[in-house]
Amino acid sequence: MGNRPAELRALLDSVAKQDGAPVEVVVVGNGSPVPDVPAGVRTVELPENLGIPGGRNVGIEAFGPSGSDVDILMFLDDDGLLPLTDTAALCREAFAADPELGIVSFRIADPDTGETQRRHVPRLRASDPLHSSRVTTFLGGANAVRTQVLAEVGALPEAFFYAHEETDLAWRALDAGWMIDYRADMVLHHPTTAPSRHAVYHRMVARNRVWLARRNLPAPLVPVYLGVWLLLTLARRPSGPALKAWLGGFKEGWTSPCGPRRPMKWRTVWRLTRLGRPPVI
Repeated sequence: MGNRPAELRALLDSVAKQDGAPVEVVVVGNGSPVPDVPAGVRTVELPENLGIPGGRNVGIEAFGPSGSDVDILMFLDDDGLLPLTDTAALCREAFAADPELGIVSFRIADPDTGETQRRHVPRLRASDPLHSSRVTTFLGGANAVRTQVLAEVGALPEAFFYAHEETDLAWRALDAGWMIDYRADMVLHHPTTAPSRHAVYHRMVARNRVWLARRNLPAPLVPVYLGVWLLLTLARRPSGPALKAWLGGFKEGWTSPCGPRRPMKWRTVWRLTRLGRPPVI
């Protein structure tokens, strides 16, 4: 967004320090000018904010159609930093060793405390963030994707703008036979924050949750999945304004177009269940 030039420069410096072959970098200014960047870093400045998935899709296409000029794409938030120099090398090794691996989700840790927030561990059993495992989704600002996945299942859903776009891509990838790993040894430092700091958080989370289900789940699971999330939201006792925004987004998700519907196969439902996250929660 162009408002964190010092953090962006620190991130780019940490990428430049990665072991092995140099990492080619593109910085996308999502409706904002790009600050000064080191020589060799490409930039794309968009005239308007396309949202998180829209901006990342532009970054993908900067590496050719569906990123086809390269084998792997890393996506890193501009206020993050790679504290270790072997992250890119570990990514290359992981994808080379496992032809079924489509996406790797990094561990996000606070740079001061080393703490990994529970919400940053993309599985239900999140008590031990240092445990790596197969998972069913990934973290949008700290991940690596095999570009063959993007060519096969498509890019991120731009209409989502913010929230759940990663799970939409993850479900499509899993339905196509790819696997997703959470790797605790691939670390991105990022300050501890609350997602609700974004003004659109409650509305977008609710709307996109409905879109996610309508687009991807077999018809019998749609009301189950959304019913569970409605009950969970009420159980968390949000404030009055937050609940009002959430319910407005929930309604919007049902009354607005969600994009093409491609329900996952029942064998994918079983795969998600075996991986510890059946698509009803």
